[in-house]
Amino acid sequence: MLTTVAVSGYRSLRDVVVPLHGLDVVTGANGSGKSSLYRALRLLADCGAGEVIGSLAREGGLQSALWAGPETLGGARREGHPVQGTVRRGPISLRLGYATDDGFGYLVDLGLPPPASVPGYPSAFDRDPIVKREVVFSGPLARPGSVLVERKGPSVRAREGRGWVELTRSIQTHESMLTELADPGRTPELLAVREQLRSWRFYDSFRTDREAPARRPQVGTRTPVLDHDGADVAAALQTIHEVGDSRALDAAIADAFDDATLSVMVSGGRFDVGLQQPGVLRRLGAAELSDGTLRYLLLVAALLTPRPPQLMVLNEPETSLHPDLLAPLARLLRRAAEEVQLLVVSHSRPLIAALGPVDGDIKVDDRAGAGRPAHGIGLRKDLGETMVRGQGLLTTPPWHWGSR
Repeated sequence: MLTTVAVSGYRSLRDVVVPLHGLDVVTGANGSGKSSLYRALRLLADCGAGEVIGSLAREGGLQSALWAGPETLGGARREGHPVQGTVRRGPISLRLGYATDDGFGYLVDLGLPPPASVPGYPSAFDRDPIVKREVVFSGPLARPGSVLVERKGPSVRAREGRGWVELTRSIQTHESMLTELADPGRTPELLAVREQLRSWRFYDSFRTDREAPARRPQVGTRTPVLDHDGADVAAALQTIHEVGDSRALDAAIADAFDDATLSVMVSGGRFDVGLQQPGVLRRLGAAELSDGTLRYLLLVAALLTPRPPQLMVLNEPETSLHPDLLAPLARLLRRAAEEVQLLVVSHSRPLIAALGPVDGDIKVDDRAGAGRPAHGIGLRKDLGETMVRGQGLLTTPPWHWGSR
């Protein structure tokens, strides 16, 4: 299970270390940094697929995604000085990382390419960030003794016994060691981290308009993982019925829609949702359902997946849902947290109240599960910087970035 996520230099996340507990609810006012945390997690996942450079380029390049404030805000906070630029002491970088309870952790340091005036470096891709450093480690921190594989610039080395063995000196600046050097025999740690990151799933604002893919019958195949756009929702629900937890599926539908039942209609190989509600003489297909009803079915298909990921992140799942559906959604989230580590980003007070997140530390035995507490992560802004409510020098989880 992920226990810590750390972000430095990304948008309003100047330096944030977030503890995770199994079922975590990120809250905060508009502009507090919830979306930035969500996008930072997506960038981490992109490292496992070798897509982080392209993702940042589509955000406008590293310069656009970097923390826009000064390197330090100490003077403004201590002395009340106006926020102003300072002389930079450290390198320009965007750093992302995570640690787990008993597995491997990973961190990456992304920087700017050399200026065009440097011989050998002129390129039409000068807006692309470059990978400066990567580390795979064991335990909660990337201390020298816990580092298993380390990349600095073009060189990658791996721990072998009490020493090190060099893997390569020529990895490209736009390549990740996770995609280029993962090998089950030589570097199983890289392979494990790559697969961890590739398993993460993100669901953000399913489309439910009249032209949404989820409203049209689709050719169906076994679908243990719902696609990000929800086009295969009928096939995903049928897969849960056949090879997943069909009782949980039936219970989630009956809980939300007054004992309604769900079946999937198949015609000529095309699958469509069929919802039978009390008092209605026929099943209603996806094209006939309200936006909120369809969105709830999409969340059911995502959360009751027969192939649980290491981490699932939901961004504002309450969108378009009637307040009466928020309590059933909270129960569904708690049920899913028995199998999946969940991070829910929300500003819906009814949903947050239904989940009942608690602040402070949670014992290991109390993590996740239907009858166990959710953990609240409150974000706030201070001089443009996102901070975690209640964190101080003594309560911030330990984290070590190391140096280039």
